[in-house]
Amino acid sequence: MILAHITHIADICAKSGIKEAILSPGSRCAPISLAFIRHPDIHCRTVSDERSAAFIALGMAQQLEKPVVLICTSGSAALNYAPAVAEAFFQQIPLLILTADRPAEWIDQWDGQTIRQEQLYGKHVKGSLMFPDEGSIKEKIWHARRLINEALVLSKTFPMGPVHVNIPVREPFYPLPEEEFTFPMDGQVLETIPVQHHLKEEVLIKLKSKLESYQKIMVVPGQQRPNPQVQKLLDELVRGHKAVVIADAISNLQSSSTVTHHDLILQNPASSEILEPDLVISFGKSIISKALKLFLRNAEVSHWHIQPQGYVPDSFQHLTKIIPTSPDYFLEFLLKNGPEIHPPFEKSWGDNERKVRKVLPEILENTAFGEFKALYKIRPFIPKISKIHLANSMPVRYVNFLGLGDGGQEIICNRGTSGIDGSNSAAVGCTFTTKEPVTLITGDMAFFYDRNAFWHKYNMANLRVIVLNNHGGGIFRLIEGPSKLPELDEYFETQQRLEADLLAQEAGFDYLRLDQENNLPEVLDNFYHKSVRPKILEIISSSVENATVLQEVKKAVKQLLSK
Repeated sequence: MILAHITHIADICAKSGIKEAILSPGSRCAPISLAFIRHPDIHCRTVSDERSAAFIALGMAQQLEKPVVLICTSGSAALNYAPAVAEAFFQQIPLLILTADRPAEWIDQWDGQTIRQEQLYGKHVKGSLMFPDEGSIKEKIWHARRLINEALVLSKTFPMGPVHVNIPVREPFYPLPEEEFTFPMDGQVLETIPVQHHLKEEVLIKLKSKLESYQKIMVVPGQQRPNPQVQKLLDELVRGHKAVVIADAISNLQSSSTVTHHDLILQNPASSEILEPDLVISFGKSIISKALKLFLRNAEVSHWHIQPQGYVPDSFQHLTKIIPTSPDYFLEFLLKNGPEIHPPFEKSWGDNERKVRKVLPEILENTAFGEFKALYKIRPFIPKISKIHLANSMPVRYVNFLGLGDGGQEIICNRGTSGIDGSNSAAVGCTFTTKEPVTLITGDMAFFYDRNAFWHKYNMANLRVIVLNNHGGGIFRLIEGPSKLPELDEYFETQQRLEADLLAQEAGFDYLRLDQENNLPEVLDNFYHKSVRPKILEIISSSVENATVLQEVKKAVKQLLSK
């Protein structure tokens, strides 16, 4: 049997509960791919574009919360994984990246499809391991198994993330017709016992004493998956007058009790002093709201962050305490031991939130039709039990302005690096893990940039794509710097003429087009009907008018809150 030690990789993955692999075709990687393809407990899919393949795997692992395997051939193929690897690293998504390579003696010898693959992803992986290049020696087999076990444990340990294993492969690459792949029956896998991060009694006493010195406590959850237990605790904190909770859409912790329109509320500098907390408690990953970040950076505030272990960024520039425990454990402690917060602080946030929730629909009803109004109108049609993927730039910001995260759907966005690449592919990966409807809301630049997400043979009937096509990068009209430059149209907004109808035809999608408000209810009703094919709804609008509408809405809300 050729390259028998490679079969141990698939065997350990399967025995560790890894069931999904995304492969990209190649010759050097054939033995690795065949080991996974022929393993009875692993489901393999082939995606030819490695950049798309990696984001599809990311979208799957994001939902499965365990590693998905990526396999590619040597050379530039592995480099194409890099954007998704970086996104997975900063978003703490587990991936096991298996890259085939030339044996060491052929590196830098002008051999075909050969680059320097050792440590290829630098500091954007949790670990980078070199696999043995042959398996005829008993110790080499042991070494191979140990490396894969270590890679999987590292990928799954908090904070989860991508791990790279580079695998030198010698010829022959393909088994003879009569050869069979055999998998070890008694191979051991490495198991780890989850750590319970409970705080010692003396630590809790000190925290309780410190909490009593604060009167204006704000809880800011970052990006994470929905968590009903944490949501319940946050709502109880608000009802118990223990904290104000400010929740971005990507926190998946918005509710009727939380403040969700902080981007609009924080436009009003006159009220900033009374809105300012003296303690911020955060958990989860990044937040979207630049207004909230700047507000907290400029405040006189202490900042405590809650997570079991790992590096903690100082996003608000006031980090004073890292508490190594789980969010639900600490929130229960806060609920029982936190003081009641300052009434004017609580009332001011609550009053502003209620005003915006009441007036925003009225303002939007009277605005011109475009991206912002279209998303507001689309919201009631999105199935209650579903996943919503958001592309970066304007779609995720629109949703955050509108406070669309409290509808029960899971909100997902690639906010690790916040790039536009891979938005389609991550949504496609999500469809491979669920029968629920998956809605991707994307801009035209992100949509066409990642069109190879649909270049495969697999069913995605539960996918619905809403393309906000303003024929350019509309966000640059809302950024103060480029919006005033004479070079805006050509060099920043990147105007383009593409529309999605031909792509839909090529990929086998149903296609609907909308450029006026009157047809919206009829189009949306059809859009979410069950179908054997994915669907694209393209909303055509003007970048200039979209920028004007958003500024008018923000101005109207600001005037209301100033009264």
